Amino acid sequence: MKQKRCRLLIVVLAAVFVFTSCNLSHTTQDAKVPEQKKQYQIGLSFDSFVIERWLRDRDAFVSTANKLGAEVNVQNANGDLQEQISQIEYFIKKKMDVIVVIAVDCKGLNSVIEKARRSGIKIVSYDRLIKGVDTDLYISFDNEKVGQEMAQAMATALPQGGNIASIMGPESDNNVLQIKDGFENVLKQTNVTIKYTANCDKWDADEAPKYTEEAISEVPDLCGIVCGNDDIATQVSKTLAEHRLSGKIIIVGQDADLLACQRIVEGTQTMTVFKQVENMASIAADFSVELAKGEDITNKGVTEGYFATETIDNDKSQIPYYSLDPIVVTKDNLDSVIIDSGFHDRSEVYLNMQDTATAK
Repeated sequence: MKQKRCRLLIVVLAAVFVFTSCNLSHTTQDAKVPEQKKQYQIGLSFDSFVIERWLRDRDAFVSTANKLGAEVNVQNANGDLQEQISQIEYFIKKKMDVIVVIAVDCKGLNSVIEKARRSGIKIVSYDRLIKGVDTDLYISFDNEKVGQEMAQAMATALPQGGNIASIMGPESDNNVLQIKDGFENVLKQTNVTIKYTANCDKWDADEAPKYTEEAISEVPDLCGIVCGNDDIATQVSKTLAEHRLSGKIIIVGQDADLLACQRIVEGTQTMTVFKQVENMASIAADFSVELAKGEDITNKGVTEGYFATETIDNDKSQIPYYSLDPIVVTKDNLDSVIIDSGFHDRSEVYLNMQDTATAK
């Protein structure tokens, strides 16, 4: 009897073992390891942060890219071409999926950009067109239109014509050349004449006072100064104030810096060009993530309402190009464009006005 019971116990235990093993095997086979989504790597190299707007671009780009599943490594070249080349070399070593570049010198990055592309990395020219080498996208505001709007504002302020000066950024920035083309093409149809030109190296606005002094000295009956950006316009305005010429010489600029907006409400700057940089940075981040995924961006944006089907010649080939329209800001629409959009706070824009309640 004992032997029978032992044999029965052995049979039962064996059956349990077989059942458990099969069940464990079945469970192991059916269990799926959850797929981990790839976190795309984007390198973002800035020329510098000396211009007020770049911090807005950076924050909007990083925020959007993070939401789309990308990690962004931000580098600042501080206006140094060799430093930017080193940063891009670093991005290549880190095997970034995409490198986004705000170029220090639009013609000085060819070799390192070619190296990045040979490594399979996608390249985005952000705001400034990298020349002479293939890239995957150029995104910027319509810089020729920026120049046209600045010229039109100058011509409107000087209906009888007059002599003006031009103090721009470096010609190594392709945007400067585009703005210049747009500006000069409009002025050909007016009696406004550029009698003095200067360029601030590396967008260094501290050079602007010297050039303003020269313009005042060299140009008879100086009527206006077109400034490459509002940072330069700030230094120009300070110099004009020292000569008691505030409000007497027309100033136009771009970027809608806070100080420029303050001058517009005070009447010492005629206009600025507003660029919705957060919008551009967000779109650029969206494009960059699509490039990282290997998507064809030429048809990007069917649902979002934008496309990259336009192209632009960069002296090497036709580059996919997405452009945004700039917005002219004067005293008449400053509140609706700048304040209502939240770009600047009303109390800050009207800080220097005695009666902010009636300063519209």
